[in-house]
Amino acid sequence: MIMANRVIVNNEELKDRLVAINRVVKVTKGGRTFTFAAIVVVGDGKGVIGYGLGKAGEVTAAIAKGVEAAKKNLVKVPVIKGTVPHEQAAHFGGAEVIILPASEGTGVVAGGAMRAVLESVGIKDVLAKSKGSSNPHNLVKATILALSEMRDARTVAQHRGISMEKVFRG
Repeated sequence: MIMANRVIVNNEELKDRLVAINRVVKVTKGGRTFTFAAIVVVGDGKGVIGYGLGKAGEVTAAIAKGVEAAKKNLVKVPVIKGTVPHEQAAHFGGAEVIILPASEGTGVVAGGAMRAVLESVGIKDVLAKSKGSSNPHNLVKATILALSEMRDARTVAQHRGISMEKVFRG
């Protein structure tokens, strides 16, 4: 179940997507207490992404808390011509992800939780594979970890202390 809403924060338009809702039951002497946990991804479609987990007694309140938590940990990701700059793998908990650049027109080839993250960040063409656990919480965290570890050519050149002209010449 994926929803999209528009939120304006600091003159940037962030769209939130609901990745998963989990119903949690606590059994007490007085009966069962139901609560909901929602994992939400927010992104501007231009390389900014964040995720958050919200827990509440109502679904809408859990989603709202998740959106607020997601806005607090935004990450900048390099997106070059609608795809990722290079291959990257990462794991979080039992979930392992591999993200590969793809040629124009390929689309987002990824499963549920990974697809929500990749589309929210603004990647149009990518090949992605998840291995191990299919837990949406860990998949979202592993995908964002892999994206945050990516670096474009300009960042690598600055880190090495060389000019971009030297990068493109040789």
